[in-house]
Amino acid sequence: MRCGAHQRKELERLCRYITRPAIANERLKRNGAGDVVLQLKSAWRDGATHIKMSPLEFMQHLAALAPRPRLHLIRFHGVLAPNARLRAAIVPGPPQSEPADEDAHGAPARMNWARLLKRVFGIDIEHCPQCGGALKIIAAIEEPAVIVRILTHLGLPARAPPRSPARPLALFQAA
Repeated sequence: MRCGAHQRKELERLCRYITRPAIANERLKRNGAGDVVLQLKSAWRDGATHIKMSPLEFMQHLAALAPRPRLHLIRFHGVLAPNARLRAAIVPGPPQSEPADEDAHGAPARMNWARLLKRVFGIDIEHCPQCGGALKIIAAIEEPAVIVRILTHLGLPARAPPRSPARPLALFQAA
């Protein structure tokens, strides 16, 4: 699924979809013994409404939900298979009125790194700040020693600021 920056509703729907948890946080609790208690959506045939497991068992069950890397999660068979002879007659093509691989402004789906820098950090490296003329990139310095010498000469810190500690995630609440 892909959406342009101006398609706010689709972008919100996509963000909500990719950030949804594997298990609803409201149904997870920790009991006094430190075990994880998962409340089931509906009672099982034997009447069970909760599953109690150790934290290690819970992590094993979560790990089992993660698919293997580079594995397609949806498989099609029969007429919908990728190389089926009749697939073209069944699967509709892209709409003719809209471009398939471009957003509303006609820009390609991937941006180059200079446009990404401008969009994310507000750094425009394609235009001169004094005259507004086009700039040309003549070098990309990647050697750490050279970068440290240049930053020190300019009076800028040569080390990145320290990371802030991670915020605690309230996944489990004592029941």
